Amino acid sequence: MLDVRRLRLLRELKIRGTLAGVAEALAYSPSAVSQQLALLEKEAGAKLLQRVGRRVQLTPQAEILVEHTTHLLERLERAEAEMTASLTTVSGTVRVAVFQSAAHAVIPRALTLLSAQFPELRVEITEREPELGLFEVSARDFDLVMAEQYPGHTRAHWPDLDRVDLASDALRLAVPRRRTGRVSAPTLEEAASLPWVMEPAGTASRQWATQLCRSAGFEPDVRFETADLVAHIRLIESGNAVGILPDLVWAGDKPSVRLRELPGRPHRTVFTAARRSSAGRPGVLAVRDALARAVAWPSSRETAVVRDITTF
Repeated sequence: MLDVRRLRLLRELKIRGTLAGVAEALAYSPSAVSQQLALLEKEAGAKLLQRVGRRVQLTPQAEILVEHTTHLLERLERAEAEMTASLTTVSGTVRVAVFQSAAHAVIPRALTLLSAQFPELRVEITEREPELGLFEVSARDFDLVMAEQYPGHTRAHWPDLDRVDLASDALRLAVPRRRTGRVSAPTLEEAASLPWVMEPAGTASRQWATQLCRSAGFEPDVRFETADLVAHIRLIESGNAVGILPDLVWAGDKPSVRLRELPGRPHRTVFTAARRSSAGRPGVLAVRDALARAVAWPSSRETAVVRDITTF
């Protein structure tokens, strides 16, 4: 009989690529992972790993076991979801990966709603970039991810994950409220010679913002790189930069910077994704419902932002 825990280690190796990666993800030592996989080879009666340089690679026999292990884990997860759905209370733990602006604007409100309605449900929040969060939900590190997608940019397709859209979030040019030094820009084109703050190179938001500036005929002078949108706001407030901010970052508060519409009035899509095999868990459903209500609260959020734009 093959040991399910060892089969999972083999699947983790397939996903993460290295023994060290498996050990880190599951809080094992690399030697313990190697020992367990060696025992699995004895149980299977076939060679499962082969050395390729300094790395290990799965054999065709190991690939067969990984495919069946994936189906087995999904079946077990569906069984757990059906069992918990039969209970009268929503409890257990839901692990959620969120991107930075969601952690700031949506999560506090969602947690307040959940604690009032489901006091026995434990929700653990970890900040992750969307691409990594999607991978880690597929890898079973998290149960749910809150992610974003920018116009013209697609996310990697994960067939084992579903997707539920939460909001269409407007993106706007942000400039200081008052002229500070030489930083004052009422339009995108007039920001061509000004210092910019953007998210780090390689992120979807950075790629999209750079392309937007290029379509307006200039290469942005990016002086400041940070994934922290609160830092973006502070740099813009102080007159040291201009940037592009999503409406969601204001969390229903009055914007503290000047906002201007961008060409085409672009929006990003905010969504959640969970494994299809666990999407029916009461805890996952409860968290998704709370996130949807938190995003929609207050209902006048975008109206308030638009009103603030037209003030200037």
